[in-house]
Amino acid sequence: MVTVTDTAKKQALRLMEDDGKDGFFIRVGVEGGGCSGLMYKLTFDNEEKEDDKSFIDNGIKVVVDKKSFLYLIGTTLDFSGGLNGKGFVFNNPNAGRTCGCGESFSL
Repeated sequence: MVTVTDTAKKQALRLMEDDGKDGFFIRVGVEGGGCSGLMYKLTFDNEEKEDDKSFIDNGIKVVVDKKSFLYLIGTTLDFSGGLNGKGFVFNNPNAGRTCGCGESFSL
């Protein structure tokens, strides 16, 4: 399961509303890339696939593809704003190493 903080929830709902994506959910995943080998991916979607894992946390629906789910178990999705903010931030207890920017990781 991926946990969603209040800050991430507010920002995601605001962005979906601004983009006219009513009824959409957060889709998170992992793909190859970045300086540490694996990169996080976050999009807004409205279509679930057959092998997706979905759950609701903090009143918001999160969907993860089956392969990415193994890498993201126990992850918290947060949002960091302000001058030095990074945007959406993944706090992943499974990551053995992360890059300096926090956008990629390895196990």
